[in-house]
Amino acid sequence: MLNAIIRFSLRYRMLVVVISLAMLIYGSYLATTMPIDVFPDLDRPRVIIITESPGLATEEVETLVTQPIEIALLGANGVTAVRSQTTAGLNVIYIEFDWATEIRAARQTVQERLSSLEGVLPAGITPQMTPPSSIMGQIVVAGIYRQQGPNGGELTAIDKTDYLMEVIEADDGTKSQVIVWRAVDRRLHETWEEVPHTDLRWLDSQKLDTARPQDSGTRATLKIDGRDFEVDFLTDQQRLMALRTMSDWVIRPRILKVTGVAEVFQMGGDRKQYQILVDPTALLEYEVSLQDVEKALQESNINTSGGFAITGETERPVRILGRLGPDARVVLEDLRNVPVKVNERRTILLNQVARVTEGPQFKRGDGSINGRPGVVFTVVKQPHVDTRELTDNVAVAFAEAEASLPADIIINSELFRLKNFIDRGIFNVGEALVIGAVLVLIVLFLFLLNFRTTFITLTAIPLSLVITTLVFRLIGHLTGSELSINVMTLGGLAVAMGELVDDAIVDVENIFRRLKENNALGEPKPSLQVVYEASKEIRSAIVFGTAVVILVFLPLFALSGVEGRLFAPLGVAYIVSILASLLVSLTVTPVLSYYLLPQSKATHQEQDGPLLRAMKWMASFLIRFSMARPVLLLLATWIGVGIAGWQFAHLGRNFLPQFDERSVQVNVSLPSG
Repeated sequence: MLNAIIRFSLRYRMLVVVISLAMLIYGSYLATTMPIDVFPDLDRPRVIIITESPGLATEEVETLVTQPIEIALLGANGVTAVRSQTTAGLNVIYIEFDWATEIRAARQTVQERLSSLEGVLPAGITPQMTPPSSIMGQIVVAGIYRQQGPNGGELTAIDKTDYLMEVIEADDGTKSQVIVWRAVDRRLHETWEEVPHTDLRWLDSQKLDTARPQDSGTRATLKIDGRDFEVDFLTDQQRLMALRTMSDWVIRPRILKVTGVAEVFQMGGDRKQYQILVDPTALLEYEVSLQDVEKALQESNINTSGGFAITGETERPVRILGRLGPDARVVLEDLRNVPVKVNERRTILLNQVARVTEGPQFKRGDGSINGRPGVVFTVVKQPHVDTRELTDNVAVAFAEAEASLPADIIINSELFRLKNFIDRGIFNVGEALVIGAVLVLIVLFLFLLNFRTTFITLTAIPLSLVITTLVFRLIGHLTGSELSINVMTLGGLAVAMGELVDDAIVDVENIFRRLKENNALGEPKPSLQVVYEASKEIRSAIVFGTAVVILVFLPLFALSGVEGRLFAPLGVAYIVSILASLLVSLTVTPVLSYYLLPQSKATHQEQDGPLLRAMKWMASFLIRFSMARPVLLLLATWIGVGIAGWQFAHLGRNFLPQFDERSVQVNVSLPSG
């Protein structure tokens, strides 16, 4: 069969050349479109359930919530493990499925089991499944914060314009300096233009000439280019609440719209609340209970239908509007006027028994960016999504969101990007591939001292790589899970780099030698016949050698679990590239040898190059030395094997080597409480 392949290739030589060029072009294009990641797909089918249990202690959450959910999930189809984490008021349950389980089927199974818990869990507690995410899902960490002005002062946006007011505090407590800027590029202070202003007047306070406006949350009016503007100076707490509000309602929804994003987690800022601070003394005085206050608030914040009003042939719906509106000042006033208790004598309003204010929700944890208080975003991707492409799309979404915000707001989307780590890893392995190819080129030329033989041999490298790319794409179509370019697949190609030319160089060297011998004959044979016979002569040895090398990597496919998913692509890349090089040596190498070598002047020279002659002399010397002293050679070999085995037994054990992500993570543990 192998001889038939060689005969077919030599008979249809031009067809082989054309197909090779087409594969080279198309394979190179496919290589640029393949997904790129740091590791192969390690996403085991997993479903995460989060259940909030307000007011329950850790032991109560464990007994009343965690255990019933775990019992319901154990034994479900495809479930291999159920793990949980329980704290006061919260539990997180991880359900792992068999590798062959589809994630949609896994989520459907979990949903069916959760529906059976109705009436089992405490009232008001509902388990929620998180969106599907990748085990390597944290791809971007970004932050939003308010920047300082060019002079280090606090900035405040003026209405919905690109004007910014900078308040510079005096060191001696005297009157603060006010500068108005037009932010041409919010990130480059050098591009900001100072804008003259007039008629600056402070409102709501008598001491703002010497105090920070942010301390009292006052307002000011001024004129810019003849237009009147009003500036609201928020307190530091209000600024954090406004920052978190923008994060919740502007930035996070914009990032979630990006295809491939599973979830966006936030930390930092102050989430705004309308707080009802009840006065116990007033409750006793007006004979109002906490239940009365709670009921009044619930009933006052709803819209209901009042039926229909029919006038002639016109029917109009009647609605009773009671839901609080979006304007914070109106909401506060409406809340203060909510009737808490109505009797024959009087109506008790909420502001008579409680103080209504706007304040921050109690928070655990905070965020800061470059030393400024802010909100930190963690973007998590969905499984089987190209990390690099998704990172670029997320960066564009952050930039678009920033453009819609006041000019004093900065979004730093480069705090952490997994893409940078991937690019460095791919670059390093790609650099190793290039270095390996260059070394192969140098060694080949030094040994053969012939450009034509070197060119023929080197064609095995790009052709083998593009064939490997085509096979990867074919495997993706057959299995539904496309192999990506990652450090493992590139590592397999790097290991195989020196062997990709092995089959071709043996074939070329034998053809080259047979052509030299043929030219030395009185009646030389046709070059086509010499090329065919020379290729056929060493074919069995090449096939056996390739088979032995492939057998060494077969145990990788016996690995199961994460180990198998991690190392199998390395074996696939290595074996496919080696088989591709064998195919190239059976087809392309004989054809190029026929076209290029018979006309080479080197085939008419009887002697080898000086380096090759020296290597042959050294090999001959070592063989004679070894055959003359077999006992000494075997003894030295076994001693070396024993030393290597002892060293191997004392090596450290790690699943993966350490990675330099060029970032530092500091963990601080504080005393309990």
